[in-house]
Amino acid sequence: MLETIRNAWKVKEIRNKILYTLLIIVIFRIGSVIPVPYIDPDMIASATSDNSFFSYLSILTGGGLEYGAIFAMSITPYINASIIIQLLCVAIPYLENLSKEGEEGQKKLATITRYTTVILALIQGIAYFFYLKASHCLSVTKGVWFAAIVIVLTFTAGSAIVMWLGEQIDVKGIGNGISILLFAGILSRGPNAFAALLTYWTEYKQYFAVIGILVAFLAVIAFIVWMTHAERRIPVQYAKRVVGNKMYGGQNTHIPIKVNMSGVMPVIFASSILMLPTMVLSFMRDTTTSFAKFLSLFSTQGVFYAVIYFIMIIAFAYFYATIQFNPVEMANNLRKNGGAIPGIRPGKSTSDFISKILSRITLMGALFLSVIAILPIIVGNVGQINISLGGTSVLIMVGVALDTVNNLESQMMMRHYKGFLD
Repeated sequence: MLETIRNAWKVKEIRNKILYTLLIIVIFRIGSVIPVPYIDPDMIASATSDNSFFSYLSILTGGGLEYGAIFAMSITPYINASIIIQLLCVAIPYLENLSKEGEEGQKKLATITRYTTVILALIQGIAYFFYLKASHCLSVTKGVWFAAIVIVLTFTAGSAIVMWLGEQIDVKGIGNGISILLFAGILSRGPNAFAALLTYWTEYKQYFAVIGILVAFLAVIAFIVWMTHAERRIPVQYAKRVVGNKMYGGQNTHIPIKVNMSGVMPVIFASSILMLPTMVLSFMRDTTTSFAKFLSLFSTQGVFYAVIYFIMIIAFAYFYATIQFNPVEMANNLRKNGGAIPGIRPGKSTSDFISKILSRITLMGALFLSVIAILPIIVGNVGQINISLGGTSVLIMVGVALDTVNNLESQMMMRHYKGFLD
């Protein structure tokens, strides 16, 4: 691996892309610790320390939420906007047609996503300001409305800048920009997780629990990597055919279907939706009402939350599989190109067979994501140990790391260098 990095560093174009990506990450991290005007960072830290919702949300924002930083909203508005647009592509014919128009359609969808991101950032910024005001985290007592305008606009502009930084990585850097920034934000919470484990080791003397968590952490990473690369290969045979003076076909190949084809998107979808009840509860002054008690069931460490989380991840995994794969279209393409699955008749029988395989594979991938996502909740409730990094964070970090490695690998293979996967 060190040899691979050294070879990559020798290629000027790849070296410049890596340095550019690192520069963007540094800018992102600086903006995540600079507080906006009229906010008291110390008061925010004390107000959010006992709030499980903001503690969880702070992981995805790289701690910017705890500082009241310029990038406090981080990439969460963009993620939510992407989720909304993808869901609407199924429900609205205009957006569905755009998604099928190739590069031009994708550009238009990207523009719509950007505008949606700004609108969501504005809404979240307003909500966050009222939370700060109710928690007495403002450093001013007069001219509050002017301070509100400055704070909300700064949060909104910060989200727009983060979105722009991610797009710059897409164009001039290595990997998916938004994923890289999300990875950097989560990784910045690593020292807090290590400090928490050190506290349990030195102060609470829970040696076996800490060792068990470390071993389980490494095992989970290895399992995620294995499942990410796992795939089901459907064998395909192509009949021989003569075109002019040349003979084509007559070969055996396969259709690879990944077990975890949707990546971490079902987890992000489910967690984003389940954030809403806790968000509403955090802004409620009277928490003794029946509605408030119902919302409290969605606590990120509660059993009810874990069950709903588990079910929603499976549902979104099937939703994503439906969007990505069309068995009927795959069967038609096979028939047009003279291909067939051994033992399966072309046409409807082929599409039914692919649908059956796809359903089983999706279930395995969904169960994998669900178990990894709720595992920290189970450990926290059974072992009474809570650390800053959860299953969702580990899934995102490993997934982004693998995607980035594959991206770098493909660029190096184009220049005939050995890569990470050799």
